[in-house]
Amino acid sequence: MSTLDSITPQVPVTPASSVPLAAPGRPLHRLAEVRRRQGVTRRTMARRLHVDVTTIKRQEDPTTDLPLSTLYAWQQALEVPLAELLVETDEPLSAPVLKRARMVRLMKTAVAIRDRAQQPAIRRMAQMLVDQLLEIMPELQGISPWHAVGRRRSQNEVGQAALRRLPTDILRTLDE
Repeated sequence: MSTLDSITPQVPVTPASSVPLAAPGRPLHRLAEVRRRQGVTRRTMARRLHVDVTTIKRQEDPTTDLPLSTLYAWQQALEVPLAELLVETDEPLSAPVLKRARMVRLMKTAVAIRDRAQQPAIRRMAQMLVDQLLEIMPELQGISPWHAVGRRRSQNEVGQAALRRLPTDILRTLDE
């Protein structure tokens, strides 16, 4: 027996799959709640995380045990502290996160008004509002306006992209 064996306690190793992580049905995170409070759609989250909407829906299930890397990706995409995604309290989101979510919604509205206004006076006032919001919170730079074209599709409907014809040689270029 080596000296290392004599000082190292012998602890039985159990496979990770047999270690209970949480009681069945116990929420592990609040991804969906934080996403909704931030005013972000599932489709936008799917784009930000480079996954499909079905994956986002599955990950949002509060009982889904997600890897830490996935939680970090959500944290970066939503720009919230990681603790906001994990903490399961009856309290609402923290004041800074709520403030940011409200500011994002306000900026989206101001940008939409500025971009869609017909009268120059309204455009100028909306631009002043956008500039003032950027003074208060510079990270709002680049926020896009609310979508105004089209309507929400149900999960059973296909979008315009599904109706477009693809060139026949597209599959050949993908194989190369």
